[in-house]
Amino acid sequence: MTAEGSYHHGNLRAALLERAEAVLTASGAEGLSLRGLARDLGVSHAAPSRHFRDRQALLDALAVSGFTTLNARLRSAAAGGTDGADEADGAAGPVGARLAGLGRAYVDFAVGHTALLDLMFTVKHADDSSAELRELGHESLLIVARLMEEGQRTGAVRPGDPVQLAQVAFSTVHGLATLAVAALLDDTPLSEAMELALEVLLAGLRPGR
Repeated sequence: MTAEGSYHHGNLRAALLERAEAVLTASGAEGLSLRGLARDLGVSHAAPSRHFRDRQALLDALAVSGFTTLNARLRSAAAGGTDGADEADGAAGPVGARLAGLGRAYVDFAVGHTALLDLMFTVKHADDSSAELRELGHESLLIVARLMEEGQRTGAVRPGDPVQLAQVAFSTVHGLATLAVAALLDDTPLSEAMELALEVLLAGLRPGR
């Protein structure tokens, strides 16, 4: 069986995206080409065009895949937190714990997929970005905003526009991830800096006394 024949039922598309992220991480977006991916995977030069009409379509698909993965991780954290099992009554757990879980999930993704995250934001904010991509990007913010709203209903989060509160939360964890990637945390371990940032953020989100 040929290398190309070994890809079936959509496996080539997944393989192209996986390889594309690896090239993106190693060489940046400028190092990506459909021909190069075909060579790396051992398929014909024409094979990738069955899934992506051109290089931009590949970049768009990478961004969609990235936001889809990120949103799934954020939803999981928002639903159950990361600080232990659900409460005995079946509730998802305290809002504060789940907000902290969201923060950790984002930093983990941002640090582990730095080049992909940069591409995701670049493509999302392009003038010709697709409606799907814009919606997926906005959903990341709404996942946090919905948890802020839940916290407001239960008295765990201060009053205010939930979307604006979510933006502040994102700016905190995104800024921390940016510092970590740039090696600007000096001798402070990322885990230690993250827990301190979350402690300060959550304290600021609590209703005033």
